[in-house]
Amino acid sequence: MSRFASRPRRTFRRIVAAIAVLGLAACSSAPLRPETFAQGDYRYTIEHARWQIGQEMDENQITGLSIALIDDQRVVWAEGFGFEDAVGGIPATTATPYRLGSIAKVMTATAAMQLAEAGRLDIDHPLAEALPGFSVRSRFTGSAPITPRNIMTHHSGLPLNYLNGMFGYGKTEPFAGLVGAVKNSYVSYPPEFVFAYSNLGFALLGTAIENTAGEPYAHHVEQHLFVPLGMVASRFESKPEVKVYDHGREIEPLALRDLPAGGLVSTVEDMSRFMHWMFADGRLADGRQLLGADLLGEMLRPQNGHVALDLGMKTGLGWQLSGIDIHGAGTVASHGGTMLDSHSLMIVLPEHKLGVIVAANSATGQGAVKTVAARTLALALEAKTGIRQPAPVTPPVVADAALPAEQLGHYKAWYDSLIGLVHVSPTRSALDAEVMGHTLQLRPRGAGEFGLRYKLFGLIPVQVASFDNIRISTRKIAGREVLVGHFGADTMLVGERLNPAPIPPALLDFVGEYEIVNEGMGITPEMIAVSIEDGMLVGNTRFAQLPGFVLRIGLTPISSTELLVSGLGTGKGETIALSVEQGEQVLRFSGLELRKKKRHLAAVVEK
Repeated sequence: MSRFASRPRRTFRRIVAAIAVLGLAACSSAPLRPETFAQGDYRYTIEHARWQIGQEMDENQITGLSIALIDDQRVVWAEGFGFEDAVGGIPATTATPYRLGSIAKVMTATAAMQLAEAGRLDIDHPLAEALPGFSVRSRFTGSAPITPRNIMTHHSGLPLNYLNGMFGYGKTEPFAGLVGAVKNSYVSYPPEFVFAYSNLGFALLGTAIENTAGEPYAHHVEQHLFVPLGMVASRFESKPEVKVYDHGREIEPLALRDLPAGGLVSTVEDMSRFMHWMFADGRLADGRQLLGADLLGEMLRPQNGHVALDLGMKTGLGWQLSGIDIHGAGTVASHGGTMLDSHSLMIVLPEHKLGVIVAANSATGQGAVKTVAARTLALALEAKTGIRQPAPVTPPVVADAALPAEQLGHYKAWYDSLIGLVHVSPTRSALDAEVMGHTLQLRPRGAGEFGLRYKLFGLIPVQVASFDNIRISTRKIAGREVLVGHFGADTMLVGERLNPAPIPPALLDFVGEYEIVNEGMGITPEMIAVSIEDGMLVGNTRFAQLPGFVLRIGLTPISSTELLVSGLGTGKGETIALSVEQGEQVLRFSGLELRKKKRHLAAVVEK
C-alpha cells in the first residue's frame, strides 16, 4: 500500500542503493538493440524486459513476479517469473494473485465516479453529506470542506493513517469504524493547501461509497466493476491466502483494515482487462458504458494546478500524474501498491493506449517493479509510435560557486525532508547535511542551488551518479521556507526549514523512551523515544521489520499538552496529545496510546 512503507524510506533506499552500487558493473549485458523498429513489433521490448526482470529479481532476491503489457484491446505480452509458492514449487504465472496495495485507490475512485455519474454522490459537496456522522477537528478557521474530490487528489488535509488497528496478524475491525474513531482527531492542513497522501481519506471515502450504495463496499465494487469487466480473480481482502517473501524467506502477511485504500488482490490478467476498458473510453465489449468517457478523462486531468506548494507535481482523481518520466508520452498516469510484503505498479499512457502492470510477492521488490514497468512501457511506446527515449546525458561538470561564510551560515538549521529529519551546518566552502547516520555534502552551484555528494565515512566527498541531476534550493511559498528538489527539468517539494519553538518546561518530563500500551498497529516498534537535540524536540522510531531504518521526525510544541509533527506534506502536521495520568507521561497519536517507560535503577551493592 503506497506510503505504508513511507516515501522517506523509499527515497532513502534509493540513496543507499546508489552508494552501494557505485563503481559496480552489471552482471550481464542487455540484449542487442536493433537499429530500427518495425511499427507494432514488440519483440525487442519483450526480450529486453525478460532480461531486465532476471537482473532485478536476482539483485533484489524477488521470489515471484508477473507482468502484462497492453496495447489498446490486446495483451501484447504477459508472463510470470519465479515462484508463486517457492516451497510447493508452483511457478508464478499471469494468473498468480498478488496483493496490489494502493492500486485499490484507483478502484475506489472509479467506484466514486460511477456513483457521481448516477447522481448519487456529489464529489464537490462535503464528505459528511454522503457519510453522516463524519466529523474531524480543525485549527484552520474558514477553510474549505473535505470533499470526495480532495480526498481523491490527496488534498483533504486528513492525516496519512489512523494507525491503531490498521494492521494485525489476526482479524481486523471493519474500516467503517474509522468514522467514529477520528472524531477527536485533527486535520493536518486545510483542504487544498498541499499534497499530503492519505490512506485514511480513502478508507473514509470507501465508507461513503458503502453508505451511498447501501451495500458493503467490497461487494459493490465487485458487482459494479469487477464482474462487468470479467475481473474474476479480483477481490478486496484483509489477509489473503497468498505467499509473500522477504529475501527469499516466506513471511506471514499482515492483515489490513483499510480495504478501500490498499486491500486489492488481483492478477495481471485481470488488471489487463481494466486497462482494456479504460482504452475503450469506458465501454464494455457489448457496447454498454460502465463510466462515461468524460468522467474517465476527468480522473486523468491534473486537479492541483492551483496549489502553489505542489510545484510541478500533478495528481488526478485516484491517479498520480507525476513521478514516471517517459519522454513524448503525453499523460503518464500511474499508481503503485507498496506494502511491507508486496509491491506493484500500474502505468497507462492514455493518448497512446498503452499500459503495463508489474507485481511482485516480495518485500524487496519495490524498486524493481518501477524499473521494469517504466522501461518496458518506454520501449513499447517506441515500438508502437517510433517515439524514442533520449539517451542519458552526462551532466556537464559545474564548478562550485564560492559563497561567503555568512551566507553559508544562513542555511544552518533543522530541515524536514523526504528522507527524514536533517541537520545542516556550514563547513569552509559547503554544507554538511546529517540524516539517519549518513552525511551528505551540499555544494554551491550558483543561483541559490546546491549539488549533492555523499561523504564516505562522514569525511570523504564522493560523486554518486544518481545525484548528478539533482539540485536543491530553498524558496518562500505560502509563508513557508521550503526545500525544492530540481530533478532535470522537474521540480518538487522535498522538505521545509524548521524553526524550533521554545520548549515549555513541562515538556521536559516527556523526554525518554515509550511503549505502546493499547491494541497497537500490528507492527511493533523496537524503539520509540523523544529527545532534545540542538533545541529541537525529536521523535525517533525503529522497527524490526525495517532493519537499518530509523524514522526521525521533528516535534513542534503548540501548547503544554500538544505537539505537531514538524514539516510539510505527507505524514506531517499531525497532532500528538500529551498528558500525565497516575503520575505517568502519556502520548496519544493516531489512536495509539504510548506510556513512558519507567527508569530502571541500578542495584546498589554494599561492600
